[in-house]
Amino acid sequence: MSSFSPANFGVIGLGRMAQALLFPLLESGQLSSAGVQAAVASQASAERLRQQHPGLQASTEALAAWRCEAVLLAVKPQQLEAVAAAAPAPTSAADPPLLISVLAGVTVARLQRLFPGWRIVRAVPNTPCLVRAGLTGLAWGEGVSAEQQAWVQQLFAQVGEVLQLPEAQLDAFLALTSSGPAFVAMVAEAMADGAVAAGLPRVQAHHLAHRTLAGTAALLQEQQLHPAQLKDLVSSPGGTTMAGIRALESGGLRAALIEAVLAAAERSRQLG
Repeated sequence: MSSFSPANFGVIGLGRMAQALLFPLLESGQLSSAGVQAAVASQASAERLRQQHPGLQASTEALAAWRCEAVLLAVKPQQLEAVAAAAPAPTSAADPPLLISVLAGVTVARLQRLFPGWRIVRAVPNTPCLVRAGLTGLAWGEGVSAEQQAWVQQLFAQVGEVLQLPEAQLDAFLALTSSGPAFVAMVAEAMADGAVAAGLPRVQAHHLAHRTLAGTAALLQEQQLHPAQLKDLVSSPGGTTMAGIRALESGGLRAALIEAVLAAAERSRQLG
């Protein structure tokens, strides 16, 4: 276990991802509701959170959240400059607080410029974290201690696998793992549409497409198969799968997916 354990935890922007990270901490008792200060966009959101977790301090005012020992920054990237301008300076230069950002594409260097006096962590969690099947990439700013690193890893390990990466690799990591679920969802939707065109009812087609993708991912992972191995296992000479693969190759599926990941990575660099 990490020896770093903040007495209080601030959250700036308590959307779905921040809730996915915070609520397991509350449910497991690693944090008490009274030790959390959450800054939210509306009074209605604050009241709803207080009802869900009695004792949790939720407010449209962010000052109390910024005064915590560790703060999760989970606003929209376009709000960053305004949020940083309104953030108070840390109260202790000798023991800088910890700022954990989950903002897509925003670099450690930019965060350190906008939030001087903080120890910075850049985190890239993906949407499957919402069902505790996620992937999170972490990069550390200057001065983040080994104990703080261990605590941050524990935080994100609640919702999936955690990887420490050189920051230069985080744009590619984001493109594959954070944008990737949208690409996979489009594949699932298109496969279901094909099944409907072939005669299956819509609801059944979607269910079967989702289960096929989930089962295929489990098979690749558990048997440590290269994707080409699995493709060859399913492809009989002159069979149905080869007919479908020919259609995919003719349509440029592989090239389109490669370009999609590259485009997402480039956009992440631009945001940073």
